[in-house]
Amino acid sequence: MTAPAFYRLRAPNADGASSTAVSVRVDPERPDPYPVYLAVGGGRRRMHLTPDEAWALWRCLSEAVASLGEPPEHIRTRVAPARR
Repeated sequence: MTAPAFYRLRAPNADGASSTAVSVRVDPERPDPYPVYLAVGGGRRRMHLTPDEAWALWRCLSEAVASLGEPPEHIRTRVAPARR
């Protein structure tokens, strides 16, 4: 049995004094077709995704964000999976 893996990163807000949590849970053992769960902020924006939807989201986001210029410093870190 594979335990769910959690990937988290904080993004600074425009005010510079606070940040927003971005979390993704991957649960390959989940019985429904949505093993990927995306949360942005404190429970405000959440999505359950199929693997194909997650890949499509990643591809579209990566192309769109790359058009904005160089990546910011806060993402130049390794995001390792956690068990919770």
